Amino acid sequence: MFKGMGSLLSLMKNAGEMREKMAAMQDELAKVRVEGSAGGGMVTAEASGQQKLLAVRIDPAFYESGDREMLEDLVAAAVNQAMDKARAAAAEEMQKSVEIPGLGDMLAKMGQ
Repeated sequence: MFKGMGSLLSLMKNAGEMREKMAAMQDELAKVRVEGSAGGGMVTAEASGQQKLLAVRIDPAFYESGDREMLEDLVAAAVNQAMDKARAAAAEEMQKSVEIPGLGDMLAKMGQ
């Protein structure tokens, strides 16, 4: 019944350290910039590692075509690509930044 309690206590002791690591990771993600594009670069979208859309740029030459439907599709595609990259950057940063001491041992013991 008490398997893994030592690891759980160790995990609880390290909660303050984990909060600090999470705050530092959020700071790093705020600095990350990723870009998605569509239409051969005619539409680009920029997002942060915090998965916030920062900018959308449309090549002025595209306005001349007057194809609103195509523009809408290209904006959606560029934004989706930027968000996919932002999620990947966030996952990578989490893997680098968040190392929880004792969590792996605790989970292994609980599974026995």
